[in-house]
Amino acid sequence: MSYDANNIFAKILRGELPAVKVYEDDDAIAFMDIMPQAPGHTLVVPRAPSRNLLDAAPETLSRVMPLVQKLARAVRTAFAADGVTIMQFNEAAGGQTVYHLHFHVIPRHDGVPLSKHAGGMEKAEVLEAHAAKIRAALAS
Repeated sequence: MSYDANNIFAKILRGELPAVKVYEDDDAIAFMDIMPQAPGHTLVVPRAPSRNLLDAAPETLSRVMPLVQKLARAVRTAFAADGVTIMQFNEAAGGQTVYHLHFHVIPRHDGVPLSKHAGGMEKAEVLEAHAAKIRAALAS
């Protein structure tokens, strides 16, 4: 399968669709998931057009993984989490629904299960408040 330049994340990267951004640099962007599985659920998306991990250039992965780690640390701090779940899906059979490489960074608390990902869209003001907490953790 080939990369579709009109996927939702490509449109966010081009500024055609809004997103509650947490961080961005020349290689990647991090923004709040609009259907979070837990408060603070963040997505890390490389700017390079890759369908998923299976076709990503090694250079893309070497640039995005330090950011995934950086966001995981900030999310854990911002939400006083006991741990962090990192998820990445490949192709439909692997659970992928948006065909642009991305990593889910989800703060976790002992004994609290994840919500369903399609459980509904979070309010923009809630996402912005969560993003502000993560930005503050990144700055400290």
